[in-house]
Amino acid sequence: MSQFEEKFADVVRDFAKDSAEVDRTNSISPSHFDQLAELGLYGSFAPIELGGLGLSLSQMCDRVEELASACLATTFVWIQHSRLLAAVLDPAAPAFVGDLRQEIVRGRVRGGVALTGLQPGPAKLTATPTRDGWVLDGEAPWVSGWGLVDILVVAARGPDDTVVTSALDAQYQPGLEVAPRQLSALNATATVKLTFNALVVQDDRVLGQVPHNPSQEAPEGLRVNGSLALGVTRRCCNVIGRSALDDELREARAELDSADAETMAKARARACELSVRASHALAVFLGSSSVLEESIAERTAREAQLLLTFGSRPAIRSSLLQRFEVPIESA
Repeated sequence: MSQFEEKFADVVRDFAKDSAEVDRTNSISPSHFDQLAELGLYGSFAPIELGGLGLSLSQMCDRVEELASACLATTFVWIQHSRLLAAVLDPAAPAFVGDLRQEIVRGRVRGGVALTGLQPGPAKLTATPTRDGWVLDGEAPWVSGWGLVDILVVAARGPDDTVVTSALDAQYQPGLEVAPRQLSALNATATVKLTFNALVVQDDRVLGQVPHNPSQEAPEGLRVNGSLALGVTRRCCNVIGRSALDDELREARAELDSADAETMAKARARACELSVRASHALAVFLGSSSVLEESIAERTAREAQLLLTFGSRPAIRSSLLQRFEVPIESA
């Protein structure tokens, strides 16, 4: 085992040991994220020559799954840094993020996301051009990591059905209202609702403007998110021991690995549905103690339920309802 693997295994054990305490708090200890930074995981897919780990998509997904099996809340916040990391690695990145490249790769500057503008349907958050920048109006209903991240990658709907993406300081500022969310699970992710009231974004903070087309979203991001559900199932398998769930976990992982833009929704739905069934199996396996607050089975069931709706797209939702044998027209 390499030195990295040994340190990674230590972090997974630490996270698992702390997970019940994390579940009781309103914000994750920064020490968790410091440990990930020390491992180099904030530069997970950045090239080695830039100080990153150079992980492939498959390797990245394996890390996410294992960390999620230990502490889903920490993993949930950490993976959202990937948007900022991808932006800073883009050769066309504006000088603002380019100057922070090393800090972002090393995890000294940490990123979160507010991706409302990427969603299908009517615009909830808009970007209007001005003489020297943009003005944001609307809301981002679910933004995690408030107080834990430094920069938010914000996607808003621009003119002519485009998406304008910008990098904003994750802090209170004129034109921004912050309302905490109380979640049934992962409450320690410090999730908030952001309301934008003519918030001014300077041109040098804009990362890009592209046509809005939800159907063309790259499957890589959806694949990484699928590892969160696999991690919950993996936790159940670790506690239960050898069972048919192990085979189902391998099959769900393989389906996600082989999925493309056409089949990713179905693969994501399978992984989420499996995590719910696995959490119920864990409750039965552990017996009556599962109904106690703060038991691993009770917490895991809440987390699996939350993942049914996290990052869900209409196609994923439809596939889930089909797996649950609920007529689509009744939803």
